[in-house]
Amino acid sequence: MKALKNIEVQLNQTPNKQISLTDPDARSMKTRGTGIVGYNVQTAVDTGYHLIVEHEVINEDVDRSQLSNMAKKARSAMGADDLIVIADRGYFKSEEILACHEAAITAIAPKTVTSIATADGRFGKADFILNAEKNEYRCPAGEALIWRFSTIEKGLKLHCYWSSACQSCAFKEQCTPSPQRRVKRWEHEGILDAMQTRLDLAPDSMRIRRQTVEHPFGTLKA
Repeated sequence: MKALKNIEVQLNQTPNKQISLTDPDARSMKTRGTGIVGYNVQTAVDTGYHLIVEHEVINEDVDRSQLSNMAKKARSAMGADDLIVIADRGYFKSEEILACHEAAITAIAPKTVTSIATADGRFGKADFILNAEKNEYRCPAGEALIWRFSTIEKGLKLHCYWSSACQSCAFKEQCTPSPQRRVKRWEHEGILDAMQTRLDLAPDSMRIRRQTVEHPFGTLKA
């Protein structure tokens, strides 16, 4: 019990509340159907030769903060001026897409669907059309959601829009249980929209990703 109490003190001092007594750097990782104490290996693979051009071993169990870091390292390793990086939805993070854009790297990663409204069968954000000229959204009922204010959430600056016509709208049950349907837009969301357009115009991108980044692992296992 005394030894466990000492470990508890150490545990409370660690950022992610984890201590591995066997390997100090290892962390608990989520895997399909189970978990493992180990590492998360990041690889960047070129589409031409299916060679790993850059890799990194991390002890974070999610990939969301790795896209721009790996993309920049891959570009440097390949000595390339231009780079298109394709990743799965596990790498989608607004700040990472922005970082790639600012580094002149073209990123393609599907958005993660986290909308409660969509999950409940109501109108999703995609059903609200932005009018950039007027800085307002048009809802499925044809009403205008005008800009109301800006706010900071999780470090991101968001613009908030809503309409005053929601209470009497015939589509309200299909839209929101709240008094108004509010739409929030990140200040750099135009970059995400442009990326989605790239993905729509290149529907085979995810197939290319699977054939590329998974290829070396298949070779190693074989």
